[in-house]
Amino acid sequence: MTLDDIPALVQDLRRSFRSGRTRSWEWRQRQLEALQRCIEEHQDEFTAALATDLSKPPLEAFGAEIAFNLGEIEEARRKLRDWMKPEPVHTPLITQPGSSWIHKEPLGVVLIIAPWNYPFQLAISPLVGAIAAGNCAIVKPSEVSSATSAALARWLPQYLDRDCLRVVEGGVPETTALLAEKFDHIFYTGNGTVGRIVMTAAAKHLTPVTLELGGKSPCIVDKQVDLPTAAKRIVWGKFFNAGQTCVAPDYVLAHESIHDALLSEMAAVVRAFYGSDPKSSPDYARIVNIRHLRRLTPFLQDGKLVTGGQFDEAERFIAPTILRDVSPDAPVMADEIFGPILPVLKIGSMDEAVSFVNDRPKPLALYVFSSNEWTQHFVLDRTSSGGATINHVWLHLAVPELPFGGVGDSGMGAYHGRASFETFSHRKSVLSKSTAIDPPLLYPPYTKMKAKLIKHLL
Repeated sequence: MTLDDIPALVQDLRRSFRSGRTRSWEWRQRQLEALQRCIEEHQDEFTAALATDLSKPPLEAFGAEIAFNLGEIEEARRKLRDWMKPEPVHTPLITQPGSSWIHKEPLGVVLIIAPWNYPFQLAISPLVGAIAAGNCAIVKPSEVSSATSAALARWLPQYLDRDCLRVVEGGVPETTALLAEKFDHIFYTGNGTVGRIVMTAAAKHLTPVTLELGGKSPCIVDKQVDLPTAAKRIVWGKFFNAGQTCVAPDYVLAHESIHDALLSEMAAVVRAFYGSDPKSSPDYARIVNIRHLRRLTPFLQDGKLVTGGQFDEAERFIAPTILRDVSPDAPVMADEIFGPILPVLKIGSMDEAVSFVNDRPKPLALYVFSSNEWTQHFVLDRTSSGGATINHVWLHLAVPELPFGGVGDSGMGAYHGRASFETFSHRKSVLSKSTAIDPPLLYPPYTKMKAKLIKHLL
C-alpha cells in the first residue's frame, strides 16, 4: 500500500460501514471468533515475532500478549449480547405516554495506532473493542517492532473481513497520512509527545480520541510492609519486558526506616530472578533498538548503583539496575524511564510521599505497599492516577471489569472489557412517544391553567 492509497482505503471502509454489515450481533461474533482462531492457530509465529523484536521470554509473551488478548476476546464474545442491549431509563411524567432508552451504536470508521513495547497486545486489545462495538477499523502497528507488525499484516487479513478491518504498515509518513483523514475515533497508545500530535490532527476533524499514554508511575513503600513480598513484586513488575511497560514502577519512594532493607531485598531478588549474569538469562528481554538503549544509558550515572549498571549495545542489553541516593532533580527523574532502571528515593512520611507525587504530572498508575489499611486509603484518597494497585504492581489491568486508562498527562479515555465496547460506541438517547393520545398541554396557547400544570409536573 502506498501513501496515495490511504484516502481510498478510508473511503472504502466508510462505504462498508454505511452498508450496515458491521452492525449485527452475528457479524461481530464472527469477527471475534475469527480473531480468536487467528491468534490460536498462529500463536507460535506471533511469539517468535515478539522474540525477534524484544527478545521477549516465551512465558512473558504468552501471558502479557497472547493469553491477555484471548481473554479479552472471550469476555467480549460471552457478554456482547448484553452490552448491545438498549438500556431503559426512567421517563418523567411530562413526557408521557412514552418510553426512553439508551441505544448503543457504532461510531463508524476508527483508527488504532499501536506502540512497540507490547506490539501484539496493544494492537489487538483495542481492535476487540472496535469489533465488538460494530465498527470498521484500521490497525497501524508500530514500525519499530517490525517483526510483529509484519506478522499482524500477514495473518489478520486472512481471517477478518477485509472490507471492514485492515492493517496498514509503515512509519511516520504512513501515520501522518492516516491522521490527515477523517475518522470517527482515534485510539492511540504511546508517549505524550506523539499523543499531542495525534490530538492536534484529530482536532481538525473534531474526531474524539482515546490517548493511552504513560508517565512516571510511583511505587510507595510504607514502613509497615511485608518487605520480602514487596521486593519480589516490585522487581518483577519493573523488569518484566526489560522495564518497557507503560505501567512499570518508574521510581520507588521508600520510608526511611525500611529504605536500606528494601534495597538489599530487591538486589537479592534480581539475582534470584536473573542470576549473576542477567545477559545470559532466558527470562530477561532486550531494549527494542540502539536508539532507545542510548537514551537510557546516561541514566545509569544518576545515582549510586545497588545492582546492575552493565550494558552491551551489540545485544541491546541493559542489566536490571537499581539506583539509590537519586536526586529528585536528576535526569532519570524527569521523564518516564521506559527501561530497566529503577531509582529509589528515601521519604520520611506518607505525607511527604503524597506531596512528592502531587508535585508531578498525574501518572498512569500508582502502587502503594503497606499492611496498614488507613495508609493504603490515605495514599489513594490524596493522589490522582489512572489506576492503582495495593500491595502489588500493575495487575489491576488484568481485571476486565476495571477500565484501564490515564488521567491528565497520562492520557484520556479507558478500555478493557466492557469499557472497550463503550469507548468505540455512541450512547444515543432515544425517547419514543405514543401517538395514541396527544395532550394539548405543551402547545400554545399557553393558558394560566397549562402553566400551572406544567410547573406542577416539572
